[in-house]
This record gives sequence, structure tokens and C-alpha cells, in this order.
Amino acid sequence: MLTVYGFIVILIIGIAPLTIGAQERLLVSYAGFAGFQAPAWAAKDLGLFSKYGLSTELVMIPGSARGAQALLGGSTHFGQIDGTALIAAINQGADLVLISASLNKFPFSLVAQKNITKPADLIGKKVGIVAFGGAHEVSMVLALKEWNIPRQSVTLLASGPAANRLVALSSGGLDATLLAPPETGEASRMGLPTLAHMTDLKAAAFPMNVIATRRSFLEKNRDVVKRFLQAYSEATYQFMTNKEKALTIYNQRMKQKNPAVVEETYQYFASTFSFPPRISHDGIRVAMEMIAQRTPGTKLDTNVDRYVDERLLDELEREGLFKTISGRS
Repeated sequence: MLTVYGFIVILIIGIAPLTIGAQERLLVSYAGFAGFQAPAWAAKDLGLFSKYGLSTELVMIPGSARGAQALLGGSTHFGQIDGTALIAAINQGADLVLISASLNKFPFSLVAQKNITKPADLIGKKVGIVAFGGAHEVSMVLALKEWNIPRQSVTLLASGPAANRLVALSSGGLDATLLAPPETGEASRMGLPTLAHMTDLKAAAFPMNVIATRRSFLEKNRDVVKRFLQAYSEATYQFMTNKEKALTIYNQRMKQKNPAVVEETYQYFASTFSFPPRISHDGIRVAMEMIAQRTPGTKLDTNVDRYVDERLLDELEREGLFKTISGRS
């Protein structure tokens, strides 16, 4: 059985074409229904993919590892996922590359039962994460290290989507779990205290929302990828700056009936996304460090350029796209 960090070593050939026709539909994955998925939603719902001549379909694929597998196997053309499994796969030779990022920090908070009032109270407790091999696990490992709590003294459980984990926490099935808006607001209204914010960690930089594709696809479809980045960049900026449009997207995508929760989610992420949507190299190094710690003996290429290709973003910046989008031209 392949491990989480070593699973993408087999390059699958012939499943999907390396070039794409002008009218062929692009499949773009996103990883869940938390508020930080908004840039991909905005690019679709605001018609920005169409504006730049792209026909796209969004598909939800939960988890970093699954999203990376779908990309590599040719099931999707682009993926908006966290960088952990991608970096591990690329290190082992996978035909993948990170080309953009709309979120470069952990957006999670650790919510706990009322009897847990300090990090040391987590010892011997069960903490729910969405899955192993992604940003949830990385942020928890970093937090435990910063709090001087031995990793083996806390039981991490892969507990699925945020809604499931919140139910498990409220019913006593979990002692703590990582949540992001809108679930953090729901947890607060249920009287569940927030123990810590992952954004406060010393090593808070992390490639949380990256856009990845196959390197071979990028090489053979440079114009398609460039137009994708134009749409994604404009979507990120519009979401950050146009509250009315952003709230409409959240209402449609998150199916959240409480206006206060939608408002809280927007206020949190509008100031958290990155524009231009560049990748934090410090965040890449944090992810690499965690991969190395998790798989001792792994020979890790520490050259960031092995994983990241921002040449198209550089080109768009020289052409003035970001100034045009933000009205600064």
C-alpha cells in the first residue's frame, strides 16, 4: 500500500490528453465547503472563466491527497488544494507543479470541549482533523511542537468534513477539532470555546490554497493556463473587495441560512486572501520541513523552484494585469 506522502510515484499516461481544444471543458477541483474555497467559486460564479474564454466545471474532491491524485491521473486539469501532498508527490517525481496561491496561511482555529482550557489539557485527548497528509495534520503537529506537547500524547483522528466534526465535538465524540469559518461561528454560538488560532503559530505561513496543474499540461497549454490565472486572479480580488458579490457566492455555495455566519465568514477571509495570488516560499519550506519530519530518511529536494512555477504570474504582472484589476493602472 502506498503511503500518504509516497503515493504519487506512478505517472499515469494516456488517461487525459496533454493538449486541450478551445471549446473543451476544463475540470477544476476544490477541496470542501469552508469559506477559504471562495476564489475558485468566484471565478466560476462571477463568469470570469467565461470572460477569459474558458469552459470550466468545478468538482469537489475532499483532501489534499485525493486532489493531487486526480490531477496526476488526468481526472482534473487544475486543483485548488493545500500544498502538502503536492510537494511530497513532486519530490518523488510526479508531473505536478504549483502555479498560484490565494491563501498562504492556516485558516483554522482549534475548538474544544468546555473542560479544555489550555493546550496542555489536550494530552490524552482525541482531536479531529479532516484527513491525514494535509494542512490539518501539519498545523496540529506544528501547534503541538510549539506548545511542547509530545505528538504521541494526542490522538489525531481523521473525522471527515467540518460539519461532521462539529457534530462529533458537540456530542462528545471528539475532545477538540480544527474548524474554519463558517463552522467557527457556529461552534461559538453553541458555547464551545476556541482554544487557539493556527494563524498565531510562529510557523503560520503555509500553502493552504494553491492552484496546481500537471507540468506537462502547463508546457503544452501555456495560453490556457495563463487565461486560467487571469480569471483566478480577478476572482480573488473581486471576492476580497466586493462584499455584495462575495456574500451572494457564499449563500449559494455554503447553503448557510444564518446571515450572521455568512457575514463573519466573509469578514474573516476578505482580509486573509493573497492578491496578487502568489505562493509564499516560506510556506513551501514549512510544508517541506513537516514532510521531512513525518517521513524520516526521505531525501527531500529543498529547491523551491522544483515545486513552484510563477513565470506566468510574472508575465501577467509585467503586462499590468494586477494593476488593471485593482484599478491602479
